[in-house]
Amino acid sequence: MKTLIIAEKPDMGRNIAAAIEPKAKNHRSYLEGEQYIITWAIGHLIGLAEPEAYDDKYKKWNINDLPIIPEQFKLVPNARTLDQLKVIGELAKRSDLLVNSCDAGREGQHIFSLIQRHLKLSQPVKRLWISDLTPETIRKGFQELKDGSEYENLTKAARARSEADWLIGMNGSRAFTTKHNVLLSVGRVQTPVLALIYDRQKTIEAFSSLKFFEVEGHFTQNEMSYKGMWQGERMTDGAKAEALAAKVKGKPGRIASYEVKETKEYPNKLYDLTLLQREANGKYAFSAKKTLDIAQALYEKHKVISYPRTNSNYVTEQNIPEMHKTLSALQGTSYDEWVKGANRNLVHKGNKFICNPAKVEDHHAILPTYRKASGLSADEAKLYDLIVRRFLSQFYPAAEYKVHTVITEVEGENFKTTVKELLSLGWKVIYADQKKTASKPAKGKGKEDEEDEEIEVSEPFSISPAEEVLCSDAIVKEKDTQPPKHYTEGTLLKAMESAGKQIEDEELRDAMKDSGLGTPATRAATIERLKNVGYVEMQGKKITITQKGRTAIELIRGAGVELLTSPEMTGQWERRLNEIARGTAADSQFMENVKRFASMIVDKVRKQSRADKTSFEGDTPPAGSKGRGKAGSARKGEGKAAASGQRKRSGETAAGTAVRIPAAGTARPAKPADDGPKVIGSCPRPGCGGMIFMGRKGYGCSRYKEGCKFVIWKESYGRSLTDSQVKALIEKGKTGKLKLSGADGSPQEGKLVLANMDTGQLEIE
Repeated sequence: MKTLIIAEKPDMGRNIAAAIEPKAKNHRSYLEGEQYIITWAIGHLIGLAEPEAYDDKYKKWNINDLPIIPEQFKLVPNARTLDQLKVIGELAKRSDLLVNSCDAGREGQHIFSLIQRHLKLSQPVKRLWISDLTPETIRKGFQELKDGSEYENLTKAARARSEADWLIGMNGSRAFTTKHNVLLSVGRVQTPVLALIYDRQKTIEAFSSLKFFEVEGHFTQNEMSYKGMWQGERMTDGAKAEALAAKVKGKPGRIASYEVKETKEYPNKLYDLTLLQREANGKYAFSAKKTLDIAQALYEKHKVISYPRTNSNYVTEQNIPEMHKTLSALQGTSYDEWVKGANRNLVHKGNKFICNPAKVEDHHAILPTYRKASGLSADEAKLYDLIVRRFLSQFYPAAEYKVHTVITEVEGENFKTTVKELLSLGWKVIYADQKKTASKPAKGKGKEDEEDEEIEVSEPFSISPAEEVLCSDAIVKEKDTQPPKHYTEGTLLKAMESAGKQIEDEELRDAMKDSGLGTPATRAATIERLKNVGYVEMQGKKITITQKGRTAIELIRGAGVELLTSPEMTGQWERRLNEIARGTAADSQFMENVKRFASMIVDKVRKQSRADKTSFEGDTPPAGSKGRGKAGSARKGEGKAAASGQRKRSGETAAGTAVRIPAAGTARPAKPADDGPKVIGSCPRPGCGGMIFMGRKGYGCSRYKEGCKFVIWKESYGRSLTDSQVKALIEKGKTGKLKLSGADGSPQEGKLVLANMDTGQLEIE
């Protein structure tokens, strides 16, 4: 009997094999050596069953059949990866020990647990828990395998998260959809995130701008000149401002007070995933999903960074030697100059800004590995550069400044000047070549006055408190108060991390991490979900809510289930899931509370009046404009599937199956033409006459009730198909050349061809 290793993805399995069983024979869907058999899942092989698996009546959406609360949740294999699941089952029969080598986190734990439960695997389990995929780390991980039972609480938390999302998503989506005759997606995490966007939009629209005036004094003393802002109540009368400027202009003044203090700015914290996503959005306009995908490629494919789905900005004592090793490995690269200037003595176990084991749970902060980066795409290189620079900055001293605060008095009027004089660049030398671009994201902090007042200079600044000053000029500046800014993906991620609370203090933000909206691994998927169901749209980098998104929040709140839109409540749920993972809370009590909440949602919606259909229609006004658009105009993306169901990876689950069109006469709404699923083209099945439309999981035929079984799955051969690729398949029978994955997960290149006109089955040519 051998040891069966189950990795999460083919690449990970092959990396493990190369490190511990280099002579293993390749059997396409697994590798076998003398001691180990290495195989893999392909993401989620198993999911929670749809409601109709419990009772045929749930095929029709009817509010009177709700709530749906299974006593025991049923598991169903993913039809597209069934062969791989069978391979694992057969290999397990030849094994007396299992090693869970799925991603070291809650979702990876869940993937393995589902396989184990569905296949009824009874062998003892060991857990591989590592933070990068270099051969040395893998070999060390296998020398230090943990007992699977140590992660039982993490398994409970993962299962509770999955089942809670199913209960809220299925019941909430079906209740609101059947009541209001429009596909409405509801979810434990996505709904409060949508509420954050809605509330920000309403605040912007309700904002009434106020004109005000500032007076800027220009002062000289000997050879030194400087500017200062008038101090007093905000002036809304332009004439008063002009009179004040005239009063002081050309007049002598004195230094009422002059303070100088030295300050230090320490390097920014190492990246966790959310911080990396925020900064990549600010600097490169990368979406959260794009950053996650690139980071995953840097970790899995290139092996040049550590595990990216982390929520920690710190490392443990064990990581300190690795950081020094990585620093040495960066010699001779484009970072060589900064490596030579690095002070190794600054990175040590006693430096709590870097090494803080108490703030590291599953994984440490994102670090570059000692592998030299090569073959990176342009976007991969940009993200890698962010990570490496942040890493290198830890080996540099603080930037040092002398802050001069001057109060200048002229004719009884006070003007304040703050000058930040640079003494030593310190770690900022690493960003000196990026100074112009790096300064842009700093705007928009809601501190217009303060930012205007503070001036940063690199030349010496000094004035004599005893000598007279001349006010050489005074300028009146007309300004308007500004509304809050629209969320970008970066600022929305920040709000999700703190469950909507505006927290600037970094220590408080750290404390909130356990009770944020979603997890670092799921936040990108949540934002993408809101786009896909037509609740939000991107206008440049700004996120704007659509009319459908507005109405969804108003209906949920109007039904009396405000808690479903509450970031604080969802944050508390996330905290409870983390407590379950640590063994300090019971999953059974958590699930009882979720079931009660799901039932309450249904009861409240049942009593609600049906919304007017036009309340879901209207254009999304441009960001920065006011108003809700013109009612009656068709909305882009309106007909995208509202129901979420089981997601491939760690996104929010369970809001019904959107591929199916409702049966006539049922409570689930028939969709009018201007609000219907996106039509791709005519069904290619001979004699069918139906239309192919886009659903949640695939592209199906509108005549499915008449027996047409044609469907093309969105996720095919390791690729997420686009509308244009599906259109090419149904019209021309093939796509252009694509990078694909075989059934065993091996990389392939070729065209997808429509092999069966009756079923939509695809093959690689």
